[in-house]
Amino acid sequence: MECSVVDGEELLGLLEELLGAVGLGVLGGAGQVEVRRRDEQVLGLGGRERVAHEAVRLYLREIGRWPLLDAEGEVSLARRLEAGEAARLRLAVADADERPGLQGLVADGIEARRCLIQANLRLVVSIAKRYVGRGMLLLDLIQEGNLGLMRAVEKFDHSKGFKFSTYATWWIRQAITRAIADQARTIRIPVHMVETMNKVLRAQRQLVQELEREPSVAEVASKVDLSPERVREIYRLAQDPLSLDSPVGEEDDSHLSDFIEDLRAEVPGDVAIRDLLRLAVSEALDHLNERERDVMRLRFGLDGEGEVHTLEEVGRAFGVTRERIRQIESKTLAKLRHPERSRKLRDYLDDD
Repeated sequence: MECSVVDGEELLGLLEELLGAVGLGVLGGAGQVEVRRRDEQVLGLGGRERVAHEAVRLYLREIGRWPLLDAEGEVSLARRLEAGEAARLRLAVADADERPGLQGLVADGIEARRCLIQANLRLVVSIAKRYVGRGMLLLDLIQEGNLGLMRAVEKFDHSKGFKFSTYATWWIRQAITRAIADQARTIRIPVHMVETMNKVLRAQRQLVQELEREPSVAEVASKVDLSPERVREIYRLAQDPLSLDSPVGEEDDSHLSDFIEDLRAEVPGDVAIRDLLRLAVSEALDHLNERERDVMRLRFGLDGEGEVHTLEEVGRAFGVTRERIRQIESKTLAKLRHPERSRKLRDYLDDD
């Protein structure tokens, strides 16, 4: 049975691939959908939320058709699936006489896999509901949980004596939590950090209930056995990013970026003063010979790159000792201190 999209609504297609993989369709006629839409318009639901709500309703009704399994039924399906997988591997080397029987076992294993998945789709929904409000729609959470369920079916070993639902719960939770860590945030945060963040936020909520007030950073840090600095960092990471293009005010003619200072931007007056200072330094250096100019540029970062070099480094560049460079530097600075050469530069010194 192929999965269909009710009335062409976009969000109903979110489960199309997974529903098709397990042979599910979507129930409900156009008339029923339209009646519910009118009811929801009265309740004030938005367009996107209304479609998502209807999609979940139809999906829950569809998966409710499939009966739950007892322990015996789970083991029976798991054995059929196991036999089908073994037959699939044998098909590659089987002769013509064996192939029909093996193909039958493969088909039966595929059917058993479908039945095991269908019978546990409600488990996925019950787990996905616990993660609503963490940055992903319920439909997306269900979709990721279904992927985890399919993985659990592939890995399940009935011979260990565990119930399939107990085993599948871990895989479903893992798939959902990893999806939240990877997709829910604009800036991805590593999975281990998301787990720590959830631990801190959970402790904060517990303390709010116990203390009947907002707990301090130190109180939260003590409860989760982390340093206060680490908790502050986690609080910062937990904040949702804001777009610089977010409108501010009711007129929508101002944006958040208009009110944030750009610390990297240079004040035009400072740029002009720096250019004049660079020109004055260049004029002062013109009174020196070439070697003295080069030594000054390297020692004080006047070569345009702003990198200051040690006496040792300058000495290696000129092939002389560091003491000789120190002598040249001392002599050159004495020249530059002459009132005629230093007059323009003194104007840029602080009054202090």
